[in-house]
Amino acid sequence: MKIVIIGLGTIGRTILKTLSNENHTITIIDENKEKIEDLIERYDVFGVVGNGACMDIQKEANVQDSDLVIALTESDELNIFACMVARKVGAKNTIARVRNPDYSVQISEMKEDLGISMLVNPEKDTANEIFNLINLPSIVQVEHFAKGRVLLVEILVEKGCSLIGETLWALGKKLSTKVLICAVQRNDDVFIPSGNFVVEEGDRIHFTSDVHTLGDFLSEINLVHSPLKRVMIVGGSNISLYLAEQLAKKKYKVKLIENNKQRAEELAEILPSVTVIHANGTRHDVLIEEGLEAMDAFVSLTNIDEENMVVSMFAHKMKVKKAITQIRSDDLSGMLAELGMHNNVSPKHVVANRIASYTRALANKRGSNVLTLSRLVNGQVEALEFAAKKQGKIYDKPLKELKIKENCLIACIIRKNQVMIPDGNSHIQQGDNVIVVTTHKNFDDLTDIFM
Repeated sequence: MKIVIIGLGTIGRTILKTLSNENHTITIIDENKEKIEDLIERYDVFGVVGNGACMDIQKEANVQDSDLVIALTESDELNIFACMVARKVGAKNTIARVRNPDYSVQISEMKEDLGISMLVNPEKDTANEIFNLINLPSIVQVEHFAKGRVLLVEILVEKGCSLIGETLWALGKKLSTKVLICAVQRNDDVFIPSGNFVVEEGDRIHFTSDVHTLGDFLSEINLVHSPLKRVMIVGGSNISLYLAEQLAKKKYKVKLIENNKQRAEELAEILPSVTVIHANGTRHDVLIEEGLEAMDAFVSLTNIDEENMVVSMFAHKMKVKKAITQIRSDDLSGMLAELGMHNNVSPKHVVANRIASYTRALANKRGSNVLTLSRLVNGQVEALEFAAKKQGKIYDKPLKELKIKENCLIACIIRKNQVMIPDGNSHIQQGDNVIVVTTHKNFDDLTDIFM
């Protein structure tokens, strides 16, 4: 596809890196000439220096021939206007980053009139991800496929989990709840496991599950935790605002600590059901005084990665059940994982994954048969939902008789309203949706996974 990216800040560069590996023709627009020149050298892209909301600049970038324009500048208003201009020029689809909470509702209602195909809000999208981590305390991450009927779930194998020391073959016979373990991260290594793979404590496991059986599986492997009820949030960013609103609606007891007095007063007015404290939440004496030890979950959302790391580590040491950390630096995120802190969120990666999934859905309309795409393990693994449309010799044969490429695993088959966790005797029919987990990149059709 022909894609134009306007605005090359942190999120813009992350999305450029993601999409540049997918065989698109990409043009970037930014007012910073040095930034454009640097990215042209690093990636196979075209570049235009200038104001991305200017019609002449968009025409120079061939927006009129583009399939997708993504506006990601720091200004909500500029992003909205850039999308309006792009549609006027001839762009087929547009995505705008809109961060201001005041705009959220009205822009959603008006986006078609404004020529916007999709809105992304890094803060709100990140808050949604954190809410899921708190609402499902046994789970590190969850992705949805087949319109929510199939889940791809990540868990941490903790002490006492009945998976430890078992091969996948043995687990398949032992467990009554049917799931398929399709990817495992062990330290820096990533595996698409075979039946002989042995699960170890500390592994991060990704498995597919029918939405209705997830709770049964977690219970069967001794990973059902008691619900989290009390949540402490440090930092009064918009992520904190969105998260506290969601938690309060679900009757969680939320305490939010913000260092800036004016911002704390604003949040207290907006969030009447939340206890807002004006204090420095990065000081351990403040955290103890405000009841950290009695909390079920702790979320660190300051603007400084290192502060988030330190206070989350302190919460972890104080035996808080779940400590969640905002980390913008990929290097620091890896460091936290080494220290046993696995619940880390990054706004740039949350948004990049959303846009990559949307891009794949657009490509599906243009010949690709990928319906949904999710990236796992820092982008090292892809989970793709394919529509089995193309004619081929793979249909109506047991999977054990088909030759599948190395590091590819068929994780789920969806046939009409039936969700099937496959084994060697399962077969694919034309018209099925099929979820594949793989370390390969740029697959466009289900047939690509076969030899």
